[in-house]
Amino acid sequence: MDGFLPEDSDYRELRAGRTVLAILTIEDDHQQFRGNRKNFIDLIRTGQSMGFIVYVVTAKHLNLTGSNQQGFVYNEEMDVWSKRLLPFPDIIYNRIPLREDEMLPAVKQKIAACRKHPRIKLFNPSFFNKWDLFEWLKLSKITKPYIPSTRKLMSVASLGRMMRKHSYLYLKPESGKAGKGIMTIKVHAEKQLPFRLKIQESKKSATYNCASISKLWSRIQKESLGEAYIAQQGIPLASYNDRKFDLRVLVQKNQRGQWDVTGIGARIAGAASITTHVPRGGMIEDPEKLLAHSFNEEQARKLLTKVKNTAVLIARQIERASGQLLGEMSMDLGVDGNGNLWFFEANSKPMKFDEPHIRQKSLERIFHYGAFLAKGKSDKKVGGA
Repeated sequence: MDGFLPEDSDYRELRAGRTVLAILTIEDDHQQFRGNRKNFIDLIRTGQSMGFIVYVVTAKHLNLTGSNQQGFVYNEEMDVWSKRLLPFPDIIYNRIPLREDEMLPAVKQKIAACRKHPRIKLFNPSFFNKWDLFEWLKLSKITKPYIPSTRKLMSVASLGRMMRKHSYLYLKPESGKAGKGIMTIKVHAEKQLPFRLKIQESKKSATYNCASISKLWSRIQKESLGEAYIAQQGIPLASYNDRKFDLRVLVQKNQRGQWDVTGIGARIAGAASITTHVPRGGMIEDPEKLLAHSFNEEQARKLLTKVKNTAVLIARQIERASGQLLGEMSMDLGVDGNGNLWFFEANSKPMKFDEPHIRQKSLERIFHYGAFLAKGKSDKKVGGA
C-alpha cells in the first residue's frame, strides 16, 4: 500500500470488521500535532501489518458523538501527514507528550469523557506522579519492601530528620521526567563543610559543599524553583567500572490482557552524572553482563528472574491502586551491592527502548493488547490479571 490508507477510500468501507486504534496527542498550530512522529509512524506501520486501522488524533479534534473521526494518516511515499475522515476508534492509546498538555482543562475533560464512553477503551489516561506511585506501592505488603524510605520535602526540619536516618539522599521533582531536576545529598560528618549537594545538569553535575543544614536548604530551594519535591533514601547501587547502573524494565499487557515483561535494559550512569538516563550521559548495556560482573553468572540469572517477577507485581499494584486502565509502563529498578531489589520510578508513557528486539516486541504488544480490549473481554474492574 502506498499510503497507509488509500486516498480515495470511504471510511465506512475501510472499517470492514477491522479494529481501529487512534493515537491520542495534542494539536499544534505550526505542525498539526505534537509528539514523537517517528514513534507514531512505527506504530501505524506495525498496526497496519497486524490488520488494524491506525491514525493520530488530537484532543481538540476527537469527536465522541459521531460515527467518524478527523484524524491524521501518514503517506509513506510522499513522507507527508494528511488530515482525513476516518472510522470511529475502538481503542485510544494516550501519547500526549507533556504533563502540562495533559493538565489543560479541555484535555482533562476529553480524557474523562473517553473513560466513560461505552464504545471506547482508552488506556494509560495520564502521567504518573512520583509521590502517588510510592503511596500506591506502600498499600500492598507484597510491593512495600521494594520502596526506599520516601518523604515529601516540606521543610528544613523534615529534611534534617531524613538526614539523621540516611546519610545519602536523592531529591526528585514529583513530576520530573528523564532525570531533570534531580539532586543528591551526602553527609560527611567529619568534614568542615559536611553537607555535599550535587545537582544534575545536562550531562554532568555541579557540587556545593555547605556548612549547615539551613545553608543547604536555601540552596535546594533556589534550585527547586518552588516545585514539589520528594526526598528518598539513597541506595548504594551495584556498579560497573565505578559507575552505578540500574535496570529499565518495560512491562506491557499481552494478548490475554495480562501483565508481562517485554524486555529489560541496563543503563550505566554517565561519568559525571548522578542519574543513569541516556540524555544525561548514561550508557546502554546488557543487564546480564553487568549483573554477572557485580555478582556471578548464576546469581545474575536468578536476579533477572526476580526482576521480571517483581516488575509484574509492581505493575499490577500500580494499576489496582490507581484505578486506571493501563496497558504499559516502564520502570526503573535498582540492585544494591547485596543483591536486594529496589523500585525507583515508573512511567506511564515509556520512551522507546533502543534495544531493537525490545523495540519491535513493544510495538506489537500495543496491538496484542488492543485486540484483547476490542474483543470486549477487558476485566470490568481494573487491575485484572
